[in-house]
Amino acid sequence: MENILVWIGDNQELILRLGIKLIVSLLILIGGIVLARFTANFLIRRLDNSAIDNMVVSFLASIIRALIIIAAVLMALSHVGVQTTSFIAILGAAGLAIGLALQGSLSNFASGVMIMIYRPFKAGDYVDAGGIAGSVQRIELFTTVLKTPDNKKVVVPNSRITTSAITNFSVEATRRVDLVIGVSYNANLQDTKKLFLDILMADERVLKTPEPTIAVSELGDSAVKFIVRPWVNRADYWAVYWGCLEKFKDALDAAGIGIPYPQMDVHLHTKENPKLESKD
Repeated sequence: MENILVWIGDNQELILRLGIKLIVSLLILIGGIVLARFTANFLIRRLDNSAIDNMVVSFLASIIRALIIIAAVLMALSHVGVQTTSFIAILGAAGLAIGLALQGSLSNFASGVMIMIYRPFKAGDYVDAGGIAGSVQRIELFTTVLKTPDNKKVVVPNSRITTSAITNFSVEATRRVDLVIGVSYNANLQDTKKLFLDILMADERVLKTPEPTIAVSELGDSAVKFIVRPWVNRADYWAVYWGCLEKFKDALDAAGIGIPYPQMDVHLHTKENPKLESKD
């Protein structure tokens, strides 16, 4: 005991210096924890009322909190004289190994975060994403769940969605119906256009503004092709599409206007062979 007291008396300056370092390191650690908590809560408050999904906000807040605490721990250890270079190297190597092992999952996660932040679509929208067309059921961190028109559930990786074109059919209130109708070359073009226009104007689901477009688009091999493009409310798209095809067919038949189909005329020619002689 006496030796310990003698050592303490001889090394008071060293003990004081180490004590100050320990106190400062402890303050750094406590300050890092407080800063991590404050930053995470601030981020949650700022993004809570935004369009970003709450799950993404919570995850980002957790990541930031963990990074700040790790940085505070390394600073505290470095202040008391612990060499943190090896710890940083180990963390970097571990992060690289985990990143390579989970490359596909991390890509899907990053894509999920981007989808939730930029919101190219939301739950309930009908989209064509990643080559799959359907209604969005759920948007998750790694996948997006779609329901196809024939009632199939399709789970699409988020990276497949963000690396391809996304078509959202539910954003705009109106859509244009694109139809191509072929008629016989014997048909009167103006009468045919009027027939199409009368049918469209009689349909209450077809919008009057903008006006439908009816024009000759091509002089094909077997038919004169018309483009018929009425505008409708989004919910009426398919009903008008199918209904117009049926009405146009009935009206053309009633008007005696043919709807030709591809055909080929084959002409056979016979030629007498002079070398052949008839024998009695």
